[in-house]
Formats: sequence, C-alpha cells, structure tokens
Amino acid sequence: MSLQQKIEKLYELPIEKIDRNEAFEVIEDFKCSLNRGEIRAAEKITGTWKVNDWVKKGILLAFRVGEHSEVSDGDVFQFFDKDTMGVRQLSINHGVRIVPGGTVIRDGAYVAEGVVIMPPSYINIGAYVDEGTMIDSHALIGSCAQIGKRVHCSAAAQIGGVLEPIGSLPVIVEDDVFIGGNCGIYEGTVISNRAVIAAGVIITGSTPVYDLVHKKILKKSASYPLVIPEGAVVVPGARQINQSFGKDNSLSLSTPIIIKYRDEKTDTATILEESLR
Repeated sequence: MSLQQKIEKLYELPIEKIDRNEAFEVIEDFKCSLNRGEIRAAEKITGTWKVNDWVKKGILLAFRVGEHSEVSDGDVFQFFDKDTMGVRQLSINHGVRIVPGGTVIRDGAYVAEGVVIMPPSYINIGAYVDEGTMIDSHALIGSCAQIGKRVHCSAAAQIGGVLEPIGSLPVIVEDDVFIGGNCGIYEGTVISNRAVIAAGVIITGSTPVYDLVHKKILKKSASYPLVIPEGAVVVPGARQINQSFGKDNSLSLSTPIIIKYRDEKTDTATILEESLR
C-alpha cells in the first residue's frame, strides 16, 4: 500500500478506530517525505497549480491523532505541542543558513539548500521553500505555502498557507519574486515568476487588483485563483467608495495596483545582495 493510500485510509476512520501506533508510523514516514521535498501540498502540472489534497489530509491527520506533550529539544527553548508536530531537525549538511535568534521550522516542511533564514522566522508544516530563497526577520511561511527559487521574503512578510478547506489551493509564490516588508499574501493567491510586491501590500484571494498597464481588474473566479501576472510590480493604492456614506465621509478602500511591469531599473532595485549570503 502506498503512503497516499495509507494516509487516505486512516483519514477516513473515526478517531476511536485509529490504531495510534500505526498512525504514528505512517505520519513519521509522511513528514520525512515532506522534509525531503518528495511530496508537496501543491505542484505545477502542465502550467497549472494543482492541490494534492491527500497531503493536506496527512497534515490534518497528524493534528488529529497527536497528543499534547513536551516536544522540546534541550533546555534552552520549551515547546508544548502535539507529539506528531515536532521541530524540524537540520544539520550543517542540509546547506541551510539559519541565523541565531528564535527561528523555528516545523517538522514536515521542505527547506532547500541555499535558503537563508533570519531570526525570528517561522516555517509551518507542509510549506515548501525552494533553493536560494531568503526568509527575513519576522517573516511567516504558512502551512502548505509553496515558495519558489530565489524568492526574497522581506522583514515581517506574512505568507499565508491555506490548510483548509482541503481542496483549496495554498498560497503560491513562484521563482524570483520579491515580497516587500510588511506584506501579506493570503487565501490561495498565486504570485507569478519575477513579480515584485512592494512594501505594505496586502493581497487576499478576494482582493481586486487594478492593472494600470493593461487597464483591467484582476479577480479570482469560482474555478481559478487570483493570479498576479509574471513580472508585475504591485504597490499599495486606494479606491474611492461610491456609496453615499462613503462619498459623504471621503472614505476609500486600500487596493493593490499594478503600476508597471518589471524592467532593468526594477531588477537593480530588488537584486539580492550576494555578500550578505
């Protein structure tokens, strides 16, 4: 029986009928596969991102069968969590640079060689962080979020995950994307290759994004997520509220705006400083 079949079988059982020893063994194999990047919560197939819902089921199963316990490793930091949800253990051989200061990677998250993590940062279970990416201070990579190669997640950037609903696409950040400080990317938004999200931009799956270059409004549909186009440069903006009370009080709503598409000047401004890596 494959790992997927084992996960799906256990997931369908009521908790009182689950053999915890069997489930624990399956979950350990499952987390090891996530750690190695052999399985992931979503992947790009023929140009389209697809959810691997059985992977999400495995994470939810781990929460469901876990028991509250101390999962600390040593006396410096104490952790009390589900015993199926330990801290990811790395060695120098993994090639990941983790600067001291309170960073935690949950067991079951893939972090590729060449990733740099500044403290404090948090990478949750099911996340996939590809090679050469920088995770800056106070940044969050949520459960199941998929982060590409050479991405820069600036200080205090919040990348939501989307663990539930099971069939929902998690947040996707493709290769060579720049995420500015204090940004928030949530609800299954897809940030395409080489896009630049300026500091302070908040994008949710239901946020309309105004493209000044192509004079159109980007929105998600019932079957398609909100996608920020390749090379788009997105800045914080505002739009007037036309309802009478809004007009009377000069109110507006914050709105992400695509101000231009990436050019040589943008590349110079967002280049990763190799001497810091």
